[in-house]
Amino acid sequence: MEKKVLIVYAHQSAGSFSAAAKEAAVEVLKSKDCSVNVSDLYAMKFKATATAEDITGEVKNSEHFRYAEETKLAWDEGRLSADITEEQRKLQEADLVIFQFPMYWFTVPAVLKGWFDRVLTLGFAYTKEKRYSNGIFKKTKALLSFTTGSEETMFSPTGINGDMNVTLWPLQNGILHYCGFQVLAPQIFWAQRMPLQRVAVQCWLPGTPDCRVCWMRSPSSLPPWTGSTVRRASSSSLKV
Repeated sequence: MEKKVLIVYAHQSAGSFSAAAKEAAVEVLKSKDCSVNVSDLYAMKFKATATAEDITGEVKNSEHFRYAEETKLAWDEGRLSADITEEQRKLQEADLVIFQFPMYWFTVPAVLKGWFDRVLTLGFAYTKEKRYSNGIFKKTKALLSFTTGSEETMFSPTGINGDMNVTLWPLQNGILHYCGFQVLAPQIFWAQRMPLQRVAVQCWLPGTPDCRVCWMRSPSSLPPWTGSTVRRASSSSLKV
């Protein structure tokens, strides 16, 4: 059975390492008979701010607008904006979601944060009863694939930037696993200086001939204070 992959891509330069990594991922996944859909957020001019404009029609309380509650009602009634609805459709169809981006100030670029804020709405992505291991997306896998400006040693427990696992905890646990996603160990391209396309393709090269392996992988245990979840890009965390 064909597996579906959604790549949420957040870089504005076609000549970037992130672009090369994205293209390499598409090439490798398609070669393994996976269906790949790419959301190029900059090219789409995706709105990064979560506002009342994300709802068509009247809001329930315009004087005290509460985004989570208002978008929950709009989602129930089919009144979310078209760009949000389209991304939610892509997400529902995916077996695996890859987020490809450059790390900005120890987190994701604003446009990708806006994607999280606007697409993962209450009711659609989570409820009070459906979170974490019982989350709505508990059957979907997610992977952070990103570049850093600093060397790997700088993101170690004793490095000047601190443990990368601590840095990623809000993203991997507070956003993705909160919605139920099975979070795979991240693919990190540490301060790359080698030719872009060659490094990107090498890092995404299949470790096995069977695409099904990546769907059978166990999710990361997500320990926030240890170094066990971070892996070098040269030992790719996604085997396809």
